[in-house]
Amino acid sequence: MQNRWGFQLGVLATALDRLDALHEQWERTRDSLPADARPGTPVFDDALAEHHAECWTYLDDWASHGDALGEINSAARHAPSLLAPPPTAVRAPGRTASAGK
Repeated sequence: MQNRWGFQLGVLATALDRLDALHEQWERTRDSLPADARPGTPVFDDALAEHHAECWTYLDDWASHGDALGEINSAARHAPSLLAPPPTAVRAPGRTASAGK
C-alpha cells in the first residue's frame, strides 16, 4: 500500500463530485438557452466553452491521479487473501511418495 493512495483517492472523489455538479449545471444551462441555440451557434458554443473551461481543472486531477486506481487494483490482485487459505501442493493421482528413495 502506498501512502499517497489515500490522498489521490480523495482528489479523485472530489473531482468526480465537482464534474457531476458541473454536468448538472450544464444541463440546466443548455435547457435554458433559446430554442434556436444549437451546436455551431455562438450562444450554444460560448456556453459550452465556458462549461468545458470549468471542467478542465477536475479532468486534470483525473489525468494526474487516475493511475492510482490501476495501482490499487494491481496491488489488491497480487496481495495474499485473508479469505482463502494459501495454495497447497497437490499430488498427482496414483503417485505416492517413496520412503527410501
